[in-house]
Amino acid sequence: MDNPLKGIFSNIKLFQSSGGEFALGVDVGSSSIKVVEVKKKSGKVALETYGVISLGPYAQEDMGKVTNLSIEQTAEALREVMKQAETSTYSCGISIPVQSSLIFSISLPPQVADSQIRAVVPIEARKYIPVPITEVSLDYFVLPAREPTFEEENNPEAAAVPPANKEVLVVAIQNDAIAKYRSLSSQCGLDASFFELEIFSSMRANLEHELSLVLLIDFGASRTRLSLIEFGMLKAYHTVNRGGADITDAIARSLSIPFSKAEEMKKEYGLFENPAEKNLSGIIKTHLDYIFSETNTMLFNYEKKYGKSPAKIIFSGGGSMLKGLTEAAAANFRANIEIGRPFEKVGAPAFLEKVLSATGPEFAVAIGLALRKLQ
Repeated sequence: MDNPLKGIFSNIKLFQSSGGEFALGVDVGSSSIKVVEVKKKSGKVALETYGVISLGPYAQEDMGKVTNLSIEQTAEALREVMKQAETSTYSCGISIPVQSSLIFSISLPPQVADSQIRAVVPIEARKYIPVPITEVSLDYFVLPAREPTFEEENNPEAAAVPPANKEVLVVAIQNDAIAKYRSLSSQCGLDASFFELEIFSSMRANLEHELSLVLLIDFGASRTRLSLIEFGMLKAYHTVNRGGADITDAIARSLSIPFSKAEEMKKEYGLFENPAEKNLSGIIKTHLDYIFSETNTMLFNYEKKYGKSPAKIIFSGGGSMLKGLTEAAAANFRANIEIGRPFEKVGAPAFLEKVLSATGPEFAVAIGLALRKLQ
């Protein structure tokens, strides 16, 4: 009997090695699962292996389709990708999709001492969370205070200005989601020491030591995640409920072709002209314009509140490999545009540089998880 999953997996085993500390990052997305295994030895991190498997066929759908698999089906796919990638460690971190969480900021009076914040956050968080507080797990980060301007530092009257409120970023994750991924790790025999929201893993993989405000656009299959980061801290977050799979669906419907053919055309031409289908770039551009419009609204609101706009925009995720994306973004935003290169965070053979550069954005979350595991 033919293997129905044949051809949906891509992986590479870089080299066999011994010794050192190993870590595995597992990114369970809406259309695929990505794994990255790294090794730390003598203070250096090296890439051991990586792999990706499409989830569509597990739901009797095309590759690239957004799925909603059961835990058993997801575990089957994860075991397969680990087998094909020949991962050698069970020590891992697993991503949790952002739709299983709520991210918001609360403002606390300056009189609240740092030692009191842990007790105050759950009380204030109740105002923002639409479910009982017992159904979520909370984490928080106290955002750095705004630095005074040169004029304020040299203005004697500034001393009379009362201290600003403390801004706290709060993350609430559904307990059911955590239980789901604990079950997944158990069924696959993994030792998952932590679960992390995908946006924080992506930040770790894509950012260096940027001090100025940066916008990270994580272009996924079912949604696009917008993160404004400054001094390594998430300052604002927004989700656009549109992604790469939506673009492919629109192409398939507009041109009356199968999803698989639409996906193929999207990858081959992107925003560049297709001699056979003149409307292709226009269909894609319609969806990009929507994403860019949502992004500009977020940037406008942030600039209005804080007086800052990003000098750099980094694209990540599988959708960032769309041909012509950087040119379209450069025409829409007043910032330098970059495509993330997360594989540069780990050592790998030089002959793989071109391959890893092209596929890197898709593996950002898995790389970020593996890097945290080694910390």
